[in-house]
Amino acid sequence: MISSNAKDLNRIFDYNVPAKFVGTVHIGAKVLIPFGTMKKVQEGFVVGIKEKSEYKLKDILQVESTIKEEKITLAKLMANKYFCNVSDCIKLMLPPGTTAKNMENRVKDKSMKFVYLLKEEEEINEDIEKKVLKSDKQIRTLNFLMQNDEVMMSELINFAESSQSVIKTLEKNGYVEIVEKEVNRNPFRNKNIVPTKDLKLTKEQQNAMNKIEGKIRDNCFKEFLIHGVTRLSEKQKYICN
Repeated sequence: MISSNAKDLNRIFDYNVPAKFVGTVHIGAKVLIPFGTMKKVQEGFVVGIKEKSEYKLKDILQVESTIKEEKITLAKLMANKYFCNVSDCIKLMLPPGTTAKNMENRVKDKSMKFVYLLKEEEEINEDIEKKVLKSDKQIRTLNFLMQNDEVMMSELINFAESSQSVIKTLEKNGYVEIVEKEVNRNPFRNKNIVPTKDLKLTKEQQNAMNKIEGKIRDNCFKEFLIHGVTRLSEKQKYICN
């Protein structure tokens, strides 16, 4: 399924799975694919796998995060019930920041620089006493590192009132080591998500739902415009041509 809210694109398109992605592509995988004459790659979701296709196929370009197959089944049920695209329902199940087509705008793991001591504390203290180390900034930086096992460079500069050039000098002289590591940026890390309870419709809301469901049973699948924001009023209008 193409990641689009266009009704005409709410259908299945066949793509070839290159050998390098065999075993990686499965139902629920989010992939990047070429589509039509568009220059930018598009986002799609694997909703089924088959051995052959009667069409001339383009290759999947990249495989990204995946969701479980049962969520694809749920997305199809949601789309059928709420008359929306399957891809819209799938995107509701993905973590925030992972659905932007522009790769620059996505939430990514970020590379950060960390600083570690290379020399023993006794040797460092001896160099300070013997005035081998004279710079106040260098001494502050080393003292801070001796009190902490692993320090991010940006935090070391901030808390020890140091600088990047000071740390680089210490690295050059063999006192510290600078290591670049990827830091996982989890969008849910500091969020307390509390499950909501089923909400009971008001009398007016239930009346609106009854009228809408009646139209659906009559196979009338057009837009329903409901006037009002927080409460339904007597000015409700249901349009179905």
